[in-house]
Amino acid sequence: MTQNQQNNRIKALLEILFISTRLGLTSFGGPVAHLGYFHTEYIQRRKWMDEKSYADLVALCQFLPGPASSQVGIGIGVMRAGIIGGIVSFIGFTLPSVLALIIFALLLQGLNISEAGWIHGLKIVAVVVVAHAILGMAKNLAPDLKRKALALFALVATLLWQAAFTQVGIILICALIGFILYKNHQDSQDSNIHFPISKGFAVTCLTLFFGLLFLLPILREVTSLNWLAMFDSFYRSGSLVFGGGHVVLPLLEREFVPTGWLSKDEFLAGYGAAQAVPGPLFTFAAYLGAVINGWQGGLLATVAIFLPAFLLILGTLPFWDALRRNPKVKGALMGVNAAVVGILISAFYHPIWTSSILAPIDFAFAAVLFSMLVFWKLPPWVIVITGALGGSLMTIL
Repeated sequence: MTQNQQNNRIKALLEILFISTRLGLTSFGGPVAHLGYFHTEYIQRRKWMDEKSYADLVALCQFLPGPASSQVGIGIGVMRAGIIGGIVSFIGFTLPSVLALIIFALLLQGLNISEAGWIHGLKIVAVVVVAHAILGMAKNLAPDLKRKALALFALVATLLWQAAFTQVGIILICALIGFILYKNHQDSQDSNIHFPISKGFAVTCLTLFFGLLFLLPILREVTSLNWLAMFDSFYRSGSLVFGGGHVVLPLLEREFVPTGWLSKDEFLAGYGAAQAVPGPLFTFAAYLGAVINGWQGGLLATVAIFLPAFLLILGTLPFWDALRRNPKVKGALMGVNAAVVGILISAFYHPIWTSSILAPIDFAFAAVLFSMLVFWKLPPWVIVITGALGGSLMTIL
């Protein structure tokens, strides 16, 4: 590698770190909102990926267990600057909330911040960001009547069929319908995405994922090491969850509250803190680990719960890239992308809208923020600050 190439690589890594850290400091609202923030920053503003490639990556991460938004961020980082880029992207997006939750665990246990006005304002910001993202994605991913119908099916099914594997099942159904409807479809717009990962490295990642999943419980039983038991609990929780951070909370509660690692009150206090910070909800593990074993436990828990997401996204990207270029698979992907639109709309309604727009003044404030973002083209950080200040003022008034 020449000196110029090395300089360009370092520049790309620093750019990824700066942008992902800014997103990690401002991305409130959960995984669907995160996808909206990513879409605004990476796709619309910086054009690091085209719309179809981003939709394909989102569809893949919906298939995989673990935190979908974090996996999307990792994938974008890998596409931009290789495996190191994926790691840097993950660190930037995750570290702010990890540090915040470890501090909460060490200093603010039991403090009820979930009802603070500025938090409610940030929830309204999430409504605005997700609405903007959905409008943009729907225009590109469901342009014709057939795909609009698939999106509607996904919307209705997701709202009415509440189960752990709902999203995966809907995506599979829409993939089959899309394959039937669009198997002869000629698409002149191909994706311009490349993931610099070899299939050999991908197979190694997948082998390590399944190896740890089956080996850690055995080692836990034969060694009785506390840190290994904690690592196993967080790793399994991160490996077996479909549907995002809110789904992992019951798993974590079953792992740690009945076994006496921490009390139910401590668990609920951490849940309130996790709602108050930006970034992925999986960083709730950092709070739990810090309560159990200080800041070292917080870092160990963070590594353990996110490691499956890393191994799965790195292990599947090369094969996914090859599959999505197959003409027979493109029709299925068109159905999947339409389903993603419907799933995003359902998540926009519940829990984002239902937990944020509680009164006419909330809707009015959301309309103002939406106008600032869409019509006046103000940067997202301005929207975030305005939302937090507005939420605080509404509480006072």
